[in-house]
Amino acid sequence: MQAGILLAFASYFAFACGDASLKAIGDRLPIFEIGFFVSIFALLPALFTKRPEDNWGNVFVPNRPGLVALRMASGTLGGILGVVAFTSLPLAEAYALIFLLPIFVTVFSFVVLKEPIGWRRWLAVFGGLVGVLLVVRPGFREILPGHFAAIGVAICGAITVIVLRVLGPSERRITLIGAVLVAAIVVNGVLMVPDFEIPANDLWPIMILAGLCAGMGHLLIVFATRLAPAARVAPTQYSQIVWATIIGASFFSEFPDLIAIIGMVLVAASGLFTFVRETERTRWPSRVPLIRNR
Repeated sequence: MQAGILLAFASYFAFACGDASLKAIGDRLPIFEIGFFVSIFALLPALFTKRPEDNWGNVFVPNRPGLVALRMASGTLGGILGVVAFTSLPLAEAYALIFLLPIFVTVFSFVVLKEPIGWRRWLAVFGGLVGVLLVVRPGFREILPGHFAAIGVAICGAITVIVLRVLGPSERRITLIGAVLVAAIVVNGVLMVPDFEIPANDLWPIMILAGLCAGMGHLLIVFATRLAPAARVAPTQYSQIVWATIIGASFFSEFPDLIAIIGMVLVAASGLFTFVRETERTRWPSRVPLIRNR
């Protein structure tokens, strides 16, 4: 089990490095072009997630096409919004907003799935919102498109969680991962055409790194969940805020102030509490394949 937890930490470190690579690209390429090339390179490590009993045709033959299409849409849109967020916000700040995801899961569970929500989880929702206000501080700081994009990522991720919960074990992992990557490549590929420009030579290594880190993150999660229960692996995702703070300070001179740090801790604590309550009440890890929700 310990090896699985260590692999999970390595997975989310890889994701953080990939997101930092997006930030390094900045506004030097159009958003859709970044999404296209990164998705192409992310596909390479993801190929190793295929199980012996699966075949590549499973990617295009889902058991429940409507829900898988919704998963493809939420994953693709979340990826595009993620590029906007990470290229325009400090890393740790973007993660703090994205980790509103469990809060939105609680709300959607109540509205869509009609699940009863106790006062403790509603209190966690309130705590997460207070944390976001401390991070963003509307009225005291400029609100950027990246802030809305990061919140959009959280909403898309929450939709993905709800869809995966409904799907349960009815879909193969290769379908859920492969379909989203294919959709991201196709959608970004089409949308990048009007503003396409040939990337500068120095951008290729960064895009390759971003894609490989994203794909490697997925691969490590698969290996981690083979060695440890998903319920033990999933909380390690909150290490991304730590990785993002370290990377942001080391490479981008991003140093969050005390108020922002308090807000990040509050968001992470609220999300982690919500996850624990979700696990206790719905036993979702036994029914949902653990993959990155955006």
